[in-house]
Order: sequence, then structure tokens, then C-alpha cells
Amino acid sequence: MKRYINAALLYAVLAMAGGVFYREFTKFNGFTAKTTLSVVHTHYFLTGMMFFLLLLLLEKSFSFTSEKTGRVLAVYHAGLNLTALMLAVRGVTQVLVPELSSGMSAAVSGIAGIGHILLGVSMVLLLIQIKRSVAAAQD
Repeated sequence: MKRYINAALLYAVLAMAGGVFYREFTKFNGFTAKTTLSVVHTHYFLTGMMFFLLLLLLEKSFSFTSEKTGRVLAVYHAGLNLTALMLAVRGVTQVLVPELSSGMSAAVSGIAGIGHILLGVSMVLLLIQIKRSVAAAQD
């Protein structure tokens, strides 16, 4: 359970840092249009902090953690951080560069997509583990 609260705390700090960076970076550059930087904050809060707080509660109730959980969580962390990194890259380029080449834009979108896929797959695997644990507790 300590692992879940530590992850939640880490992502809360990253979310706040992302929010401050968005605000200060756009203000410093005089940028007032919409930018992808604005969603780094919410991604880290919701898919980072809130997700791990929910896992903490589920672990306390159902003790679903097994030897596979660490690998699945490693994939989840990789997917979340890859996604947030690409959101930040896209946002910084929106502020600093008027337009990316189509190849560069596709590369950023593709890597962000891989991050989302990793998040989705690991989330489903964790839900399957939780479901099995709940079913075992009911028997």
C-alpha cells in the first residue's frame, strides 16, 4: 500500500509542477491561445494521483496485489509519463514554433498514442486483477 500512496504523492507534485509550468511558460512567452500544456496538469492529477489513491482503497478492501502487479504498474507509469511528456512537447512547440512539419507532428502524436495505449492496456490488466480478487473474496 505504501507504493500506491507514494505514487499518488509523486503524481500530485508532478501535476502541480505541470500547472505552474503551463501558467508561467505561456505568460513569459506572451502566449494567449490554447495549448496542450494545459492538460498536463489534469492528466497527472486524474490518471496519476487519483488513480493511485483509488488503487490504495481497493488494495485495502480486496488485497488484489500479486507478483504481476509490479510489472503492470511499471507499464502504467511508463504510459502515463510518456503521455504527459508528449503533451508537454506538443504544448511547448505550440508556444514556441508557429507550425511543426507534418512528419514531426505525426511523430509527437504517435508517441503520445503509444503512451495512451500503454495506459489503457495496463489499466485493463489491473481491473482484471481486481475483479479476480473480488470474486475470490466473495467465495
